Amino acid sequence: MPHENTIAVILAAGKGTRMHSDKPKVLQTLLGETMLRYVADAASSVAGRVLTVVGHGVDMVRAAHPELAGDFVVQEEQKGTGHALQVAWETVRESGASHCIVVNGDAPLVTAADIEELLADARDGADITFLTTVLPDAGAFGRVLRDADGQVAGIVEAKDFDPAIHGQDTGEVNTGIFCLSAASVEEALFSLTSANRAGEYYITDLVGLGVQAGLTVRALRREGGQDLLGVNSPLELANAEERLRGRIVERLLADGVLLHQQGQVVVGPRAAVAPGAEITGPCRILGTTSVGRGARVGAFCQLEDCIIDPGATVREFCHMQEAHVAVGAVAGPYTRLRPGADVGEDARVGNFVEMKKASLGKGAKASHLTYLGDATVGAGTNIGAGTITCNYDGKNKHKTDIGPGAFIGSNTALVAPVNVGAGALVAAGSVITKDVPEGVLAVARGRQSNIERRRKNP
Repeated sequence: MPHENTIAVILAAGKGTRMHSDKPKVLQTLLGETMLRYVADAASSVAGRVLTVVGHGVDMVRAAHPELAGDFVVQEEQKGTGHALQVAWETVRESGASHCIVVNGDAPLVTAADIEELLADARDGADITFLTTVLPDAGAFGRVLRDADGQVAGIVEAKDFDPAIHGQDTGEVNTGIFCLSAASVEEALFSLTSANRAGEYYITDLVGLGVQAGLTVRALRREGGQDLLGVNSPLELANAEERLRGRIVERLLADGVLLHQQGQVVVGPRAAVAPGAEITGPCRILGTTSVGRGARVGAFCQLEDCIIDPGATVREFCHMQEAHVAVGAVAGPYTRLRPGADVGEDARVGNFVEMKKASLGKGAKASHLTYLGDATVGAGTNIGAGTITCNYDGKNKHKTDIGPGAFIGSNTALVAPVNVGAGALVAAGSVITKDVPEGVLAVARGRQSNIERRRKNP
């Protein structure tokens, strides 16, 4: 449960120029989710309230995360991480929280357990505590300084680090995850200066100021803590995504999900796959998709925000979004289910069939080469190859209703709005523009004429 007396501040105002993208860095995605979503989910699991400091591309961030927008703090000028926290501090103070967690919005692999560990140390008496790790190549990360007794003395940003002044580079770096005693650090926070090569206000300078002020400052070193670090380039984003993918796959296997070619199975963090489900890679299961026990998902499929009921089958090369495949139903191969598509119990939807805001009743079939848009198909109905519901008149969408037990012949066009009654039969090649009553045969096509051809003289 979140700690109500704890507030989290996510630093998400930066541009991220090394991403070579027009959108803010925190909106780059891993497994279909933004980096900011991962960080916000971890922070909200621990803190009673989460603030997000935004700046560059604020409108894009707001559009992508309306659920966070109520607690946005806008950093009009990006003057560094320390300045970002200063901008948010009035809200921190007004919240009455005893502790403030600070985490970078570009650290998608940080977990709630990481943050909880830091908070526990802070509650044990630390005024400032932060997570560190040791890297063989510290690169652009801020270096952690320790005194002769091994106690933390400060953090120096990479561009300001000088071995002649600061001693040997040990490779211990700041991960950017802090927990602060709100009452203890305020004076130090507003004592930050921009006297450095970048001319920015660094949150890392709080550590040295805290030590000088006699505050209790601790650095928790995590071995192998690469997952705590921020993502700053396309390469780092790809590596982080692969680590996250592998983490999820390992969990699914441990839970009893059957995975074939596991190295090519992609499952998003919000997706739910039940033990006993069977998935074959390569495939992507993203968003809030749920896959029930005994369901099968074949290779080369993408499912986003879908519900695949227990015992359902999704054959190879299917693309589905906001769709439902019911118990015993079979979809694919090569089926496209768009938002609002509902394949009912024991129904069949086959190759090169597209559905949008349409439902197939129990046992109904649309086996191939068909478009069903804004349509309801009753139980046991058969839809022949080449059938289309003409649902758009150039301005508005219209609905087609087909009753149970009907038979729609191949190459039929149903011009909506139109109803086909239960048990009716529509002859192949018909263009249906009027309602078809129950149990009748509808033929809407020109009569065939065989005309003798004029032949050239030999």
